[in-house]
Amino acid sequence: MARALLGCQLWQFHPLAGAWRAFHIVETEAYTQNDPACHAYNRTKGRAETLYSHPGTAYVYLIYGMYHCLNVVTEPHGTAGAVLFRALEPVDDHSLKTHGPGRLTKALGINRQAVNGIPLTQWEHGLCLSAGQEYPDAQVVQTTRIGITKAADYPWRFYVKDNPRVSVREPGH
Repeated sequence: MARALLGCQLWQFHPLAGAWRAFHIVETEAYTQNDPACHAYNRTKGRAETLYSHPGTAYVYLIYGMYHCLNVVTEPHGTAGAVLFRALEPVDDHSLKTHGPGRLTKALGINRQAVNGIPLTQWEHGLCLSAGQEYPDAQVVQTTRIGITKAADYPWRFYVKDNPRVSVREPGH
């Protein structure tokens, strides 16, 4: 799912503008319940509970006591797994800092209290996923995950090649 989400759109209702704004997903990372880096690894309670929800559910957690990270649950109900949104490309407001999981949630005003557990498949919650453009394999880079210490060698990070919003590029890309 991490690869399939590239090019999809995340829509957010902006109440001050009274309008929806769209973002292309340009960088993702995958996590599963059998993955030592996943919050649901050997856990079903606490913050891991949301990871066992229905596909399309938002999973938001706090890292370093200051940055929220937005994920979408991707596995069938009862099986934990999610994809972390690492970078978004704004369709209109290019001044927003949306490269890196902490920056994108800050730019969108996303926090655990307001978003964790909402279905990203329903527009009425003000945050929704939709289909978007598809990238051919030649435009997608698959590499190891970053910013973690456990299972960092898993090649479950995907990003759009040469996209300026990607948080960290591999040498030569």
